[in-house]
Amino acid sequence: MGIGIIGMGMVGQMCHLANFVSNPACRVVAIADLRPDLAAAAAARFGISRVYQTHRELLDDRSIAGVVVVTRRRATGPIVLEALNSGRHVLSEKPMAYTTAQASSLVKAARERNLVYSIGYMKRHDAGVSRAIALLHRLRTGGSLGRLMNARAWCLAGDTGGTRDNFVMTAEPRPDGIELWQDGPDWMPISLRPGYDTFLNVFSHIINLARYLLGGFPTVMPSNAAPPGAATISLDFGGTTCAFEFANEASGPWREGIAIHFEHGTLTIELPPPFAEEEARVTCHENGVLSQLPRGKSWAFRRQADAFVSDVNSRSPPLASGEDSLTDIALAEAIWTRRVDQ
Repeated sequence: MGIGIIGMGMVGQMCHLANFVSNPACRVVAIADLRPDLAAAAAARFGISRVYQTHRELLDDRSIAGVVVVTRRRATGPIVLEALNSGRHVLSEKPMAYTTAQASSLVKAARERNLVYSIGYMKRHDAGVSRAIALLHRLRTGGSLGRLMNARAWCLAGDTGGTRDNFVMTAEPRPDGIELWQDGPDWMPISLRPGYDTFLNVFSHIINLARYLLGGFPTVMPSNAAPPGAATISLDFGGTTCAFEFANEASGPWREGIAIHFEHGTLTIELPPPFAEEEARVTCHENGVLSQLPRGKSWAFRRQADAFVSDVNSRSPPLASGEDSLTDIALAEAIWTRRVDQ
């Protein structure tokens, strides 16, 4: 399978290019970046023979079956739409878009062409999370801890972790003149959009993961304080309340996780920093006994890249599909509507 990667910033190289290059089930055919020196340097570092300056040049390369889009957030949607319309399977970083209308247009394009369209909520691919899902299913169906009571989730965004020597950068500025989608719904004041951008880029991860664990389409509870930079919100998952605590640019280590409370115990998932090559730590307080699930050495970003290749080859629905991620955009709009109304 031929892969093309659009966007050679830090995340594009460290979290995507490096992982696809390491996968023997695919071949990174080409990369593209508007910064020619950066593109050339990344190609030299990772041994990529074809370098394109624009995504349109890359999409003209018919040896490419799947495209990974890791560009500035407002440029992601337009590029993904062109890639889907060209018949390419797509993995894009989140957020997929800024409005449900934008996101719906992408999902529609993928559905009409029967394409795999995956969104970069890599925490669903964490091996620790996979083990926690299996344990949660046992706890909910077996009833050993009684009924599910409520949940608490948090994301205090500090040090992102990871090494800083596995990518290259240049001093070239980001060029202007590329198509950018509007960074929020029409009803949202310009002054609120930077905070909305942070919410979608940073905090939507833990909401997406809570949806994956608790299931269903949650509703926004009336007592929410929508976030500019630090806040709490609550979502109702079909009778189960999950309270979220957010803080951007918190000092110290990255702290993120979710605790799911039953009558007689708690399942807790503590996520590693985004760029740390570690698995989530999963503990269970079950009837007075605290136990920890074993941890391996895998990395969610690597597992996400492997899953995308496997999904394309088997035409399987992605773990974090574009269609599912529409819910994250709809929830973000609902939460921020409350802030506008305050």
